[in-house]
Amino acid sequence: MKLACHIRYRMKGETVRTAIGVDLGGSHVTAGVVSDDGTIHHQYECDLEDLSFDYVSRVLVEQINSAIKDVEAKNCVGIGVGSPGNIEPRSGAVLYSPNFRWTNVPLGEMLRSNFELPVYVANDARCATLGEYTYGMGRGTRNFVLLTLGTGIGGGIVADGDLILGNRFGAGEIGHHQIRPTDGFVCNCGKIGCFEAQASGTGLIRHAFAVQPSFPRSRLLDVDRDKLGSKKIRKAAQAGDQHALAAWKNFTCDLSIGLANVIAFVNPEVIALGGGVSSAADFMLDAVRGRVDELTTMVPRGTTRIVVAQLGNDAGQVGAATMAFRGGLTTIGA
Repeated sequence: MKLACHIRYRMKGETVRTAIGVDLGGSHVTAGVVSDDGTIHHQYECDLEDLSFDYVSRVLVEQINSAIKDVEAKNCVGIGVGSPGNIEPRSGAVLYSPNFRWTNVPLGEMLRSNFELPVYVANDARCATLGEYTYGMGRGTRNFVLLTLGTGIGGGIVADGDLILGNRFGAGEIGHHQIRPTDGFVCNCGKIGCFEAQASGTGLIRHAFAVQPSFPRSRLLDVDRDKLGSKKIRKAAQAGDQHALAAWKNFTCDLSIGLANVIAFVNPEVIALGGGVSSAADFMLDAVRGRVDELTTMVPRGTTRIVVAQLGNDAGQVGAATMAFRGGLTTIGA
Protein backbone atom coordinates (compact mmCIF):
# COMPACT_ATOMS: atom_id res chain seq x y z
CA MET A 1 0.00 0.00 0.00
CA LYS A 2 1.36 3.39 -0.99
CA LEU A 3 0.97 6.16 1.56
CA ALA A 4 0.32 9.62 0.18
CA CYS A 5 0.33 11.22 3.62
CA HIS A 6 -0.86 10.52 7.14
CA ILE A 7 -3.11 7.62 8.11
CA ARG A 8 -6.27 8.16 10.14
CA TYR A 9 -6.95 5.07 12.21
CA ARG A 10 -10.53 3.86 11.87
CA MET A 11 -12.88 2.17 14.28
CA LYS A 12 -13.52 -1.51 13.63
CA GLY A 13 -16.28 -1.93 11.08
CA GLU A 14 -16.11 1.70 9.87
CA THR A 15 -16.75 2.02 6.15
CA VAL A 16 -13.79 3.22 4.12
CA ARG A 17 -14.95 5.67 1.46
CA THR A 18 -12.88 5.81 -1.71
CA ALA A 19 -12.78 7.87 -4.88
CA ILE A 20 -10.90 7.55 -8.14
CA GLY A 21 -8.32 10.32 -8.54
CA VAL A 22 -6.99 10.81 -12.07
CA ASP A 23 -3.96 12.86 -13.06
CA LEU A 24 -4.01 13.56 -16.80
CA GLY A 25 -0.57 14.67 -17.93
CA GLY A 26 0.96 15.52 -21.27
CA SER A 27 2.72 12.16 -21.48
CA HIS A 28 0.70 9.76 -19.32
CA VAL A 29 -2.50 9.08 -17.40
CA THR A 30 -2.47 7.89 -13.79
CA ALA A 31 -5.61 6.73 -11.99
CA GLY A 32 -5.50 5.95 -8.28
CA VAL A 33 -7.92 4.47 -5.75
CA VAL A 34 -7.80 6.98 -2.90
CA SER A 35 -9.47 6.72 0.50
CA ASP A 36 -10.81 9.75 2.34
CA ASP A 37 -7.73 9.95 4.59
CA GLY A 38 -5.58 10.73 1.55
CA THR A 39 -4.10 7.25 1.18
CA ILE A 40 -3.51 5.95 -2.35
CA HIS A 41 -4.21 2.22 -2.37
CA HIS A 42 -3.54 1.32 -5.99
CA GLN A 43 -2.39 3.18 -9.10
CA TYR A 44 -2.93 2.42 -12.75
CA GLU A 45 -0.74 4.23 -15.26
CA CYS A 46 -0.48 4.33 -19.03
CA ASP A 47 1.70 6.39 -21.37
CA LEU A 48 0.02 8.56 -23.99
CA GLU A 49 1.18 7.94 -27.53
CA ASP A 50 -1.28 10.39 -29.07
CA LEU A 51 -2.84 13.59 -27.71
CA SER A 52 -6.01 13.52 -29.79
CA PHE A 53 -9.20 13.69 -27.74
CA ASP A 54 -10.46 10.34 -29.05
CA TYR A 55 -7.27 8.53 -28.09
CA VAL A 56 -6.91 10.18 -24.69
CA SER A 57 -10.57 9.43 -23.97
CA ARG A 58 -10.05 5.73 -24.61
CA VAL A 59 -7.01 5.60 -22.33
CA LEU A 60 -8.83 7.51 -19.59
CA VAL A 61 -11.80 5.16 -19.67
CA GLU A 62 -9.53 2.10 -19.60
CA GLN A 63 -7.50 3.31 -16.62
CA ILE A 64 -10.56 4.43 -14.65
CA ASN A 65 -12.26 1.09 -15.34
CA SER A 66 -9.19 -0.72 -14.02
CA ALA A 67 -9.28 1.36 -10.84
CA ILE A 68 -13.03 0.93 -10.32
CA LYS A 69 -12.69 -2.88 -10.54
CA ASP A 70 -10.14 -2.87 -7.72
CA VAL A 71 -11.37 -4.36 -4.48
CA GLU A 72 -10.51 -1.16 -2.60
CA ALA A 73 -12.95 0.77 -4.80
CA LYS A 74 -16.10 -1.01 -3.60
CA ASN A 75 -17.29 2.07 -1.69
CA CYS A 76 -16.32 4.52 -4.44
CA VAL A 77 -18.23 7.81 -4.27
CA GLY A 78 -17.04 9.42 -7.49
CA ILE A 79 -14.35 10.18 -10.03
CA GLY A 80 -12.13 13.27 -10.00
CA VAL A 81 -9.95 14.22 -12.95
CA GLY A 82 -7.21 16.85 -13.09
CA SER A 83 -6.49 18.00 -16.63
CA PRO A 84 -4.16 20.67 -18.02
CA GLY A 85 -5.88 23.75 -19.32
CA ASN A 86 -8.71 26.14 -18.56
CA ILE A 87 -11.62 24.03 -17.31
CA GLU A 88 -15.28 24.94 -16.87
CA PRO A 89 -15.83 23.15 -13.54
CA ARG A 90 -19.59 22.62 -13.76
CA SER A 91 -19.58 20.80 -17.11
CA GLY A 92 -15.97 19.61 -16.99
CA ALA A 93 -15.34 20.98 -20.49
CA VAL A 94 -11.74 21.81 -21.39
CA LEU A 95 -12.12 25.30 -22.81
CA TYR A 96 -8.47 25.56 -23.84
CA SER A 97 -5.43 23.37 -23.25
CA PRO A 98 -2.18 24.34 -25.01
CA ASN A 99 -0.58 21.09 -23.82
CA PHE A 100 -3.10 19.02 -25.78
CA ARG A 101 -4.08 21.67 -28.33
CA TRP A 102 -7.69 21.17 -27.31
CA THR A 103 -10.40 23.82 -27.55
CA ASN A 104 -13.92 23.36 -26.12
CA VAL A 105 -13.52 19.62 -25.58
CA PRO A 106 -16.38 17.89 -23.66
CA LEU A 107 -14.19 15.87 -21.29
CA GLY A 108 -16.69 15.78 -18.42
CA GLU A 109 -19.58 14.86 -20.71
CA MET A 110 -17.55 12.02 -22.25
CA LEU A 111 -16.72 10.58 -18.83
CA ARG A 112 -20.30 10.82 -17.56
CA SER A 113 -21.49 8.90 -20.61
CA ASN A 114 -19.13 6.04 -19.65
CA PHE A 115 -19.58 5.92 -15.88
CA GLU A 116 -22.58 6.04 -13.55
CA LEU A 117 -20.54 7.59 -10.74
CA PRO A 118 -20.43 11.38 -10.26
CA VAL A 119 -17.61 12.93 -12.31
CA TYR A 120 -15.69 16.12 -11.51
CA VAL A 121 -13.08 17.72 -13.77
CA ALA A 122 -10.76 20.61 -12.89
CA ASN A 123 -7.37 22.06 -13.76
CA ASP A 124 -4.57 19.68 -12.75
CA ALA A 125 -2.57 22.30 -10.84
CA ARG A 126 -5.63 23.36 -8.86
CA CYS A 127 -6.28 19.69 -8.02
CA ALA A 128 -2.68 19.35 -6.83
CA THR A 129 -3.19 22.44 -4.67
CA LEU A 130 -6.31 20.93 -3.14
CA GLY A 131 -4.42 17.72 -2.37
CA GLU A 132 -1.46 19.48 -0.79
CA TYR A 133 -3.71 21.84 1.14
CA THR A 134 -5.87 19.06 2.54
CA TYR A 135 -3.27 16.38 3.28
CA GLY A 136 0.17 17.95 2.86
CA MET A 137 1.98 21.12 3.87
CA GLY A 138 -1.21 23.18 3.73
CA ARG A 139 -2.87 21.38 6.64
CA GLY A 140 -3.77 23.78 9.43
CA THR A 141 -3.45 26.92 7.28
CA ARG A 142 -6.07 29.26 5.87
CA ASN A 143 -3.87 31.04 3.30
CA PHE A 144 -1.70 28.76 1.21
CA VAL A 145 0.02 28.63 -2.18
CA LEU A 146 1.37 25.60 -4.06
CA LEU A 147 3.88 26.06 -6.86
CA THR A 148 4.94 23.09 -8.96
CA LEU A 149 8.35 23.67 -10.54
CA GLY A 150 8.66 21.32 -13.47
CA THR A 151 8.84 21.91 -17.21
CA GLY A 152 6.68 24.93 -16.41
CA ILE A 153 5.25 26.41 -13.23
CA GLY A 154 1.75 25.45 -12.15
CA GLY A 155 0.01 26.11 -8.90
CA GLY A 156 -2.95 27.35 -7.00
CA ILE A 157 -3.98 29.78 -4.27
CA VAL A 158 -6.04 29.16 -1.15
CA ALA A 159 -7.28 32.39 0.47
CA ASP A 160 -9.08 32.26 3.83
CA GLY A 161 -9.81 28.57 3.29
CA ASP A 162 -11.18 28.89 -0.26
CA LEU A 163 -9.44 27.73 -3.41
CA ILE A 164 -9.45 30.73 -5.73
CA LEU A 165 -10.80 29.95 -9.21
CA GLY A 166 -11.30 33.43 -10.64
CA ASN A 167 -13.86 34.99 -12.94
CA ARG A 168 -13.18 32.58 -15.80
CA PHE A 169 -11.54 29.79 -13.80
CA GLY A 170 -8.01 30.97 -14.62
CA ALA A 171 -6.83 32.10 -11.17
CA GLY A 172 -3.59 30.51 -9.99
CA GLU A 173 -1.60 30.83 -13.23
CA ILE A 174 1.29 32.25 -11.23
CA GLY A 175 3.81 31.05 -13.79
CA HIS A 176 2.67 33.68 -16.26
CA HIS A 177 3.29 36.89 -14.36
CA GLN A 178 6.32 38.64 -15.86
CA ILE A 179 9.42 39.17 -13.76
CA ARG A 180 11.84 40.13 -16.57
CA PRO A 181 9.67 41.66 -19.31
CA THR A 182 12.53 43.36 -21.19
CA ASP A 183 15.50 41.01 -20.91
CA GLY A 184 14.06 37.60 -20.04
CA PHE A 185 13.56 34.36 -21.92
CA VAL A 186 10.65 33.91 -24.31
CA CYS A 187 7.86 31.97 -22.61
CA ASN A 188 5.76 29.32 -24.38
CA CYS A 189 2.78 31.63 -23.88
CA GLY A 190 4.50 34.22 -26.11
CA LYS A 191 5.40 36.79 -23.46
CA ILE A 192 8.91 37.77 -22.39
CA GLY A 193 10.32 36.91 -18.97
CA CYS A 194 7.40 35.06 -17.39
CA PHE A 195 8.10 33.54 -13.98
CA GLU A 196 7.72 30.14 -15.65
CA ALA A 197 10.25 30.93 -18.34
CA GLN A 198 12.81 32.06 -15.76
CA ALA A 199 12.31 29.79 -12.73
CA SER A 200 11.00 26.43 -13.94
CA GLY A 201 13.17 23.43 -14.70
CA THR A 202 13.26 24.66 -18.28
CA GLY A 203 14.35 28.05 -16.97
CA LEU A 204 17.31 26.50 -15.14
CA ILE A 205 18.46 24.90 -18.41
CA ARG A 206 18.09 28.23 -20.19
CA HIS A 207 20.17 29.94 -17.51
CA ALA A 208 22.92 27.34 -18.02
CA PHE A 209 23.05 28.11 -21.75
CA ALA A 210 22.92 31.86 -21.09
CA VAL A 211 26.06 31.84 -18.93
CA GLN A 212 27.90 29.26 -21.03
CA PRO A 213 30.17 31.84 -22.80
CA SER A 214 31.73 32.68 -19.42
CA PHE A 215 32.78 29.04 -19.00
CA PRO A 216 34.40 28.04 -22.32
CA ARG A 217 36.01 24.93 -20.84
CA SER A 218 32.85 23.63 -19.17
CA ARG A 219 31.44 20.33 -20.38
CA LEU A 220 28.21 20.71 -18.46
CA LEU A 221 26.16 21.10 -21.61
CA ASP A 222 27.94 18.45 -23.71
CA VAL A 223 24.71 16.60 -24.42
CA ASP A 224 21.89 16.99 -26.92
CA ARG A 225 19.67 19.82 -25.72
CA ASP A 226 16.53 17.69 -25.89
CA LYS A 227 18.19 15.19 -23.53
CA LEU A 228 19.44 17.75 -21.03
CA GLY A 229 17.50 17.84 -17.77
CA SER A 230 17.50 20.39 -14.98
CA LYS A 231 18.44 17.61 -12.54
CA LYS A 232 21.89 17.30 -14.09
CA ILE A 233 22.54 21.02 -13.69
CA ARG A 234 21.26 21.06 -10.13
CA LYS A 235 23.42 18.08 -9.13
CA ALA A 236 26.47 19.67 -10.74
CA ALA A 237 25.81 22.86 -8.78
CA GLN A 238 25.57 20.88 -5.56
CA ALA A 239 28.90 19.26 -6.43
CA GLY A 240 30.52 22.69 -6.85
CA ASP A 241 30.70 22.98 -10.66
CA GLN A 242 31.26 26.69 -11.34
CA HIS A 243 29.23 26.80 -14.56
CA ALA A 244 26.28 25.08 -12.87
CA LEU A 245 26.59 27.31 -9.80
CA ALA A 246 26.39 30.44 -11.96
CA ALA A 247 23.24 29.13 -13.63
CA TRP A 248 21.81 28.09 -10.25
CA LYS A 249 22.47 31.55 -8.80
CA ASN A 250 20.57 33.27 -11.62
CA PHE A 251 17.79 30.71 -11.43
CA THR A 252 17.28 31.08 -7.67
CA CYS A 253 17.43 34.87 -8.00
CA ASP A 254 14.51 34.76 -10.45
CA LEU A 255 12.69 32.22 -8.28
CA SER A 256 13.08 34.56 -5.30
CA ILE A 257 11.61 37.49 -7.24
CA GLY A 258 8.56 35.44 -8.17
CA LEU A 259 8.09 34.14 -4.63
CA ALA A 260 8.33 37.65 -3.18
CA ASN A 261 5.69 38.76 -5.69
CA VAL A 262 3.41 35.91 -4.60
CA ILE A 263 3.78 37.09 -1.00
CA ALA A 264 2.84 40.62 -2.08
CA PHE A 265 -0.14 39.37 -4.10
CA VAL A 266 -1.79 37.06 -1.57
CA ASN A 267 0.21 37.13 1.71
CA PRO A 268 0.05 33.36 2.36
CA GLU A 269 1.07 31.60 5.55
CA VAL A 270 2.87 28.90 3.54
CA ILE A 271 4.24 28.56 0.02
CA ALA A 272 4.92 24.92 -0.81
CA LEU A 273 7.24 24.12 -3.72
CA GLY A 274 6.58 20.89 -5.60
CA GLY A 275 7.65 19.42 -8.91
CA GLY A 276 10.97 18.03 -10.05
CA VAL A 277 13.12 21.07 -9.30
CA SER A 278 11.95 21.06 -5.68
CA SER A 279 13.81 17.78 -5.14
CA ALA A 280 16.80 20.02 -4.43
CA ALA A 281 15.12 20.63 -1.04
CA ASP A 282 17.42 22.47 1.41
CA PHE A 283 19.88 23.40 -1.36
CA MET A 284 17.12 25.39 -3.03
CA LEU A 285 15.44 26.69 0.12
CA ASP A 286 18.73 27.97 1.55
CA ALA A 287 19.28 29.91 -1.67
CA VAL A 288 15.88 31.61 -1.80
CA ARG A 289 14.64 32.24 1.73
CA GLY A 290 17.03 35.07 2.56
CA ARG A 291 16.60 36.73 -0.81
CA VAL A 292 12.80 36.53 -0.56
CA ASP A 293 12.96 38.24 2.83
CA GLU A 294 15.06 41.04 1.32
CA LEU A 295 12.47 41.55 -1.41
CA THR A 296 9.46 41.45 0.93
CA THR A 297 8.39 44.96 1.88
CA MET A 298 4.66 45.38 2.48
CA VAL A 299 4.10 42.51 4.92
CA PRO A 300 6.28 41.53 7.89
CA ARG A 301 9.34 39.66 6.67
CA GLY A 302 9.65 36.02 7.59
CA THR A 303 5.93 35.52 8.16
CA THR A 304 5.49 33.33 5.07
CA ARG A 305 7.07 29.90 5.40
CA ILE A 306 8.62 28.55 2.19
CA VAL A 307 8.74 24.75 2.29
CA VAL A 308 9.01 21.72 0.03
CA ALA A 309 5.65 20.13 -0.79
CA GLN A 310 4.88 16.85 0.94
CA LEU A 311 2.83 14.84 -1.54
CA GLY A 312 5.16 15.08 -4.53
CA ASN A 313 3.79 13.58 -7.74
CA ASP A 314 0.81 12.14 -5.86
CA ALA A 315 -0.73 15.54 -5.13
CA GLY A 316 -2.72 15.65 -8.37
CA GLN A 317 -4.36 12.25 -7.83
CA VAL A 318 -5.06 12.89 -4.16
CA GLY A 319 -6.50 16.33 -4.95
CA ALA A 320 -8.67 15.02 -7.78
CA ALA A 321 -10.08 12.33 -5.47
CA THR A 322 -10.62 14.92 -2.73
CA MET A 323 -12.59 17.00 -5.22
CA ALA A 324 -14.86 13.97 -5.74
CA PHE A 325 -15.29 13.50 -1.97
CA ARG A 326 -16.24 17.16 -1.52
CA GLY A 327 -18.40 17.54 -4.60
CA GLY A 328 -16.14 20.11 -6.31
CA LEU A 329 -13.18 22.40 -5.83
CA THR A 330 -14.98 25.31 -4.25
CA THR A 331 -16.11 23.68 -1.02
CA ILE A 332 -12.70 23.17 0.60
CA GLY A 333 -13.34 25.77 3.28
CA ALA A 334 -16.53 24.09 4.44
